[in-house]
Amino acid sequence: MDIVTKKKLNILIQLAEADKHFAKSEREMIFKIAKDRQFPENIVESLIRNPEPIDSLGALSIDQKFDYLQSCIELIFVDQKIFESELIFGRGIAIKLGFKKNVVDFLVENNNQKPLNELKNKVFEDFV
Repeated sequence: MDIVTKKKLNILIQLAEADKHFAKSEREMIFKIAKDRQFPENIVESLIRNPEPIDSLGALSIDQKFDYLQSCIELIFVDQKIFESELIFGRGIAIKLGFKKNVVDFLVENNNQKPLNELKNKVFEDFV
């Protein structure tokens, strides 16, 4: 089993539930990521029912950390509603990933404003 994908999906599931409303669009995005990575659907369903504690994320590569963070930002936007509870959760994940917590605010403010590579470079310059 792909532990990197499992951790990512677990984080996204908990983020989706941060606003106490697991939107259909959030669920679809999570299952699409699982399908794209050939991750078993039954394990995703099990994580939805019983999310796992979020362990240390320090062993991830810098690219994996950015991928996790960017997926969190995409999930925040997918239901077209941004909740403070989602931002708070996202900031906590950013810190666990080794970023400054205000990276979430930067990425939310600049979502779809700049190319992803440009955002990634700025994140590594200013928020690590």
